[in-house]
Amino acid sequence: MKIAVLKETAEGERRAAATPETVKKYIALGASVSVETGAGAGASIDDEDYRAAGADIATRAEAVRGADAVLAVQGPAPDDLAGAAPGALVIGILDPLGKRERIEGYAAAGLEALAMEWIPRITRAQSMDVLSSQANLAGYKAVLDAAAEYGRVFPMMMTAAGTVTAARVFVMGVGVAGLQAIATARRLGAVVSATDVRSATREQIESLGAKAIFVEDVQGIEGEGAGGYATEMSDEYKARQAELVSAHVARQDIVITTALIPGRPAPRLVSDAQIASMRPGSVIVDLAVEQGGNVEGGILGEVVERHGVKIVGHRNVPSRLAADASALYARNLYNFLAAFWDAEEHRVAFSTDDEIYQAICLTKNELVVSERLQAR
Repeated sequence: MKIAVLKETAEGERRAAATPETVKKYIALGASVSVETGAGAGASIDDEDYRAAGADIATRAEAVRGADAVLAVQGPAPDDLAGAAPGALVIGILDPLGKRERIEGYAAAGLEALAMEWIPRITRAQSMDVLSSQANLAGYKAVLDAAAEYGRVFPMMMTAAGTVTAARVFVMGVGVAGLQAIATARRLGAVVSATDVRSATREQIESLGAKAIFVEDVQGIEGEGAGGYATEMSDEYKARQAELVSAHVARQDIVITTALIPGRPAPRLVSDAQIASMRPGSVIVDLAVEQGGNVEGGILGEVVERHGVKIVGHRNVPSRLAADASALYARNLYNFLAAFWDAEEHRVAFSTDDEIYQAICLTKNELVVSERLQAR
């Protein structure tokens, strides 16, 4: 089986889909690996590092030619995959709902597209979960980005000249990114609080030493959907949450928002009026800005100021930590392929009734086969 690793072409994308570590592991399984020249440059991986691990270094066309699987971070254009083996696998974060035309292009080209962001959140698939590995880094980086924009220190400092009070950090949305943001802000010495619509996260918040801010006494609210993701909340809950959050946000120095609902625009958590209530010099980091944003007035790819408050809307936050993000992502891909590896045939062999494969398979036999896509 030939595996191709291509250089990412999306603007600002610095991650790589394979590292020398995973190249060695693929070769140990019996595969051959061809890496496009410069594929690892953004993640500080030289071509020679890949070559030393056993990969061939080639042009894009040479890497793709005859490839049985193409590994990517963001999905390559179908035209870039001309020459791949019939039925070749395209494996990456493919944005099926946002890039439907590209997915249909894979189908027309006879490629089998597998969307890693749709890996189900089950125990067997934890080591393959690209969203979790990348969100963990995003939560960490969000705190560092906030610290860089904030004109004061995070920890309390007692000096001969007087005491500097600790920064107050509020994390909205306690998934993987939110939990890491809490932990990082605590390590930097901030006073941290957090909220989520899922009541089950209260214990996680408190276990990290943060204060849990929750709407109380609203009946019939669970807030947790399939796979542990948040769901859309009732009007009653939204009203009570807005009231609670407004009072709390006004006292915060830094707010970090991470809330996402799969397949829908990010929920609006922070309004312009709430921003105006914050102290000048405060900072908001919106990790959901690429899905429409949790914060009113945030702009994708920019740091803007409203009412004296900075709103940070960086694109592709994991890519801002490209070396570590690539290492984790590449291991996710390797763990996925290794789980379905046929040791005798030296290639991947999927079972069509496997729940992981069913969840992520988008195209096969020149058709779009994903039920999630067919339903739209």
